[in-house]
Amino acid sequence: MTSSGAGVEGGPTGEFLTTEDHQTLHRLLLTRAFQFGEFVLSSGKKSTYYFDGKQVTLDPGGAYLVARAVLDKVKGKGVQAVGGPVIGADPIVGAVAVVCALQGLNMGLFIVRKDAKRYGKRRRIEGPPLQPGTRVAVVDDVLTTGGSILEAVEAVQEAGCVVVKAVVLVDRREGGTELLESKAIPVDPIFTIEDFKV
Repeated sequence: MTSSGAGVEGGPTGEFLTTEDHQTLHRLLLTRAFQFGEFVLSSGKKSTYYFDGKQVTLDPGGAYLVARAVLDKVKGKGVQAVGGPVIGADPIVGAVAVVCALQGLNMGLFIVRKDAKRYGKRRRIEGPPLQPGTRVAVVDDVLTTGGSILEAVEAVQEAGCVVVKAVVLVDRREGGTELLESKAIPVDPIFTIEDFKV
């Protein structure tokens, strides 16, 4: 793996994820994150499978590969900060922080709460303050209908940021991409459900 470090101004460049790494991540997701049966999703829809991305994003090796995959998706796009909604984005953002430190990248990182805290600084967006005009990528572990990631997108847009794209670990292809793209937010999944033949 090679990469050239970059400051926040330019965003990441270089190679972060090899083809072999991508295949390893696919195998981890298939064997650890998928369960089959009858499930009710947060959207209320029924499904014959359940995807629990945290089985991989909270695994050391999995987290490392996911972070590198995210950086691969945002390289060359001038992305200055990466973050997303609690709780799906939490381990991804933490892993991106570590990979950025190892690669000498000065990337901004943030987490978007469902609601602003009712105490302390009463912030909805946690992390070093995002400046107006900051180019961000919003990340999450799974995209279904798109509701939670859209809330995060709207929160950072209200803070004056420019959302360059949404990056998700797995797109279930259940309307989320269409919702985000209707709001002019490109979606760039690391995998789609078709990759797993579910």
